[in-house]
Amino acid sequence: MASPSLIRTYRFRARHHYRRPEWTEEENRRAFGAWVEPHGHDYVVEVEVAGPLDEETGFVVDLGALDELLEEVLGGLDGGDLNEAIPEVREGRMIPSTEALARWLYHFLAGRIPAPARLERVRVAESDALASEFRASSP
Repeated sequence: MASPSLIRTYRFRARHHYRRPEWTEEENRRAFGAWVEPHGHDYVVEVEVAGPLDEETGFVVDLGALDELLEEVLGGLDGGDLNEAIPEVREGRMIPSTEALARWLYHFLAGRIPAPARLERVRVAESDALASEFRASSP
């Protein structure tokens, strides 16, 4: 049986750059081009949750609790540098691509969404022309 879903949008501005610490400057420039230099984006994050409709409240999820969770993970990124703010990026274990950010955020949120709602997908857009989604069925 299908469940209703709720999509919450969160916006923040941050900078990032692409670089593999173990690569030379030439290797990084060949792989990432101009994006090895710090540059900013106005990110738009969509989080979709689904679950049974609470007949008393009319909600799928406690929106206040969802907002607190999103603020916990994304609030510290606003105005900052993703290469410094996200431990996996800072430690060289993750490139802050749109795809990797969607996967990272999905895994952070999974299991933290207030029950009985469940996380369906996370979409991260860094511009009107570039976005990535990570869904519950993604590896």
